[in-house]
Amino acid sequence: MPTTRSSRATAAVAAGAAATMLAPSFVCPSAPSKLSAVTSAPAPVAASAPASGVGAGASILGAGAAALAATAAVRPNKRCAKKDNVVRLATATEVDVDTECINAIRFLAVDAVNKANSGHPGAPMGQAPIGYLLFAEEMQYNPEDPKWVNRDRFVLSSGHGCMLQYSLLHLAGYDSVSIDDIKQFRQWGSKTPGHPENFETDGIEVTTGPLGMGISNAVGLAAAEAHLAAVYNKPGMELIDHYTYTIAGDGCMQEGISHEACAYAGHLGLGKLIAFYDDNGITIDGHTDLSFTEDVGKRFEAYGWQVLEVSEGNTDVDAIRKAIKEAKACTDKPTLIKVKTTIGFGSPNKADSHDAHGAPLGADEAEATRKQLGWNYGEFEVPEQVYDTFRKHAKAGSEKQAAWNKMWKEYQEKEPELAAQFKRAVMDRKLPDNWTDALPKVTPEDKGKATRLHSQDCLNAIANVLPEFMGGSADLAPSNMTLMKCTGDFLKDSYSERNMRFGIREFGMGAVSNALSLDKTGIIPYCATFTIFTDYMRGAIRIAALSQAGTIFVTTHDSIAVGEDGPTHQPIETLPSLRLIPDLTVMRPADGNETAGAYKYAVERSKNESRPTMMAFSRQAVDNLPNSSIENTLKGAYEVIECEKPELILIGTGSEVGLCVDAAKKLDKKVRVVSMPSCEVYREQPDSYKSKLLPADVPKMSVEAACTSGWGEFADAFVGIDVFGASAPGGTCLDKFGFNVDNVVSCAERCLSGEKGALSNGSQGKH
Repeated sequence: MPTTRSSRATAAVAAGAAATMLAPSFVCPSAPSKLSAVTSAPAPVAASAPASGVGAGASILGAGAAALAATAAVRPNKRCAKKDNVVRLATATEVDVDTECINAIRFLAVDAVNKANSGHPGAPMGQAPIGYLLFAEEMQYNPEDPKWVNRDRFVLSSGHGCMLQYSLLHLAGYDSVSIDDIKQFRQWGSKTPGHPENFETDGIEVTTGPLGMGISNAVGLAAAEAHLAAVYNKPGMELIDHYTYTIAGDGCMQEGISHEACAYAGHLGLGKLIAFYDDNGITIDGHTDLSFTEDVGKRFEAYGWQVLEVSEGNTDVDAIRKAIKEAKACTDKPTLIKVKTTIGFGSPNKADSHDAHGAPLGADEAEATRKQLGWNYGEFEVPEQVYDTFRKHAKAGSEKQAAWNKMWKEYQEKEPELAAQFKRAVMDRKLPDNWTDALPKVTPEDKGKATRLHSQDCLNAIANVLPEFMGGSADLAPSNMTLMKCTGDFLKDSYSERNMRFGIREFGMGAVSNALSLDKTGIIPYCATFTIFTDYMRGAIRIAALSQAGTIFVTTHDSIAVGEDGPTHQPIETLPSLRLIPDLTVMRPADGNETAGAYKYAVERSKNESRPTMMAFSRQAVDNLPNSSIENTLKGAYEVIECEKPELILIGTGSEVGLCVDAAKKLDKKVRVVSMPSCEVYREQPDSYKSKLLPADVPKMSVEAACTSGWGEFADAFVGIDVFGASAPGGTCLDKFGFNVDNVVSCAERCLSGEKGALSNGSQGKH
């Protein structure tokens, strides 16, 4: 790395000579005695000197060294006045490339946020040294091929500081972030939106809006690396050998999801996961000691992580380098590098305060910061040698990919069977021909069983033919029926296996599973829990839909038929609320064939489109239906009981379809029974099909053991449950809340007479 660290000796001499001109006052009578005398590491060398360095020291001192004063490396005691900063001075005969690159990152962030009049400049200003070392020295990547399978992964968990990542991608040479894109930060149609979004900008691995989600995604990316390396690597031919880096902040550490995922990462011993904790002590409310005083390092040590600390993250680039080296040397634990930084570093009046967190510095403060850091360049101006430094490293990444391609050619010759699988599943991300032949099929004559058991049959059939299919449950595998029999447990010493034991960590499980898909290595992830507990991972489900993660969310115990566990475990509003999430497909199968159809849809949607599906299965047994099939399931809704010119149409989902069939037999009318396993899939059908299946001039009544909200789109009248359930045997709950033949028949007759709306909402069952 071309730096001029020898200039620091000159800087120290110059600093001493100028001390009498800039004797800083640091007065804090109430501070602990250990702060009574403050010392600091050498300041970063200013980037204002000409390249030749001729006369630099004299001109700087003559003009007044205050123009190059840097903010304090040691944060002032919080009981002192905010402006009591330690002023430091540095001069140089040559430009320090480290500092120039770091300041370029800082000021791209400052200028973009100022231009947008919106954003978070403080985090990028403090995190810039970390980002510089990763993108200019450490990471292997190729901007010409952002999806290279063996690239290092980077996740900015503190996503509000996204100008750090946009600056780095631009400097590294990614076409997705030009200087004009940076100037359009947070604007309509921009490739640089207000949080990093993977579907908008090449080079962004995951969408990291909610705090804690990013570091949890990073756990999933590292898990994917560990699994693929264990499956495919051979001696001398390591197809998968990369690191996952993430930067997280105080907010990420406070969110519970980071606890869930990071505890899981420590349990797995993911040695190629390196997380930087940007310990700047500031959140929106102010200093974190208002609400957050735990020892994060000890917490992570308890998880099983290696914990390192850099006490001066603003300027001590070598210390960060050393920490990264130590992190890579530890192969059996993930590493947390706790880096003490100053939010808004370099800003004379806003550093180390929440003023630098969520608002622009402003023109005056930006100018003062330029003077403070000796940055004599205009807005959005980047010195050429900064580009040269970053792009030299990017070129080295391109050369690494070329070497990888050569190894891949050798691998294909020596390991043809594994190579063919790797090419199909990982590189081409395609499903094998005729894979759906493995899915089970049933007939109405076959004995009925719970759809969670049909799900188990499908899941295991898929596992046998799709080696890229992996996942697990939040400590509910025996209830969810989600254990794959053809493989073992994905654990620290068995990364090649595919059953993931997530523990009771629904939210973390969702984020980790999303990352397995967003890794873009063709993995088809699933995760499982009770339907009601999707509330614990709602944020991860939403992000899966938003960021195009192909996670298959498998849920069981989908209604009040759960029974004795009571209303806390009985989903009432869950399915209707999940149907409100854009781009999430909800499937509630009614029998074995619909379950197989749901899995076909979910697997293809995951692999081919990288989109999520949520499936809800019953605990209780259901009969197999006439006319059910994989093909009909893929229409979203179809006729179970056919009727050419119906007088009434009953629409059911899941276990209530069989109830509709039984009720139709007792009605002295021409009744069509429709199963609607997926509203979302049905909406995508041609209008001609939809108008024929559910004609507007025929009364229609829905029957679903869930809230009636939303059914007005398809039906005129509804049988549902708009109250909480009760603790009793499942069959009793269904009967008491109106899910019996007599009540459905009675409501159907009222619908035929013209009544509309919720004809039965479960209120009759309250006691």
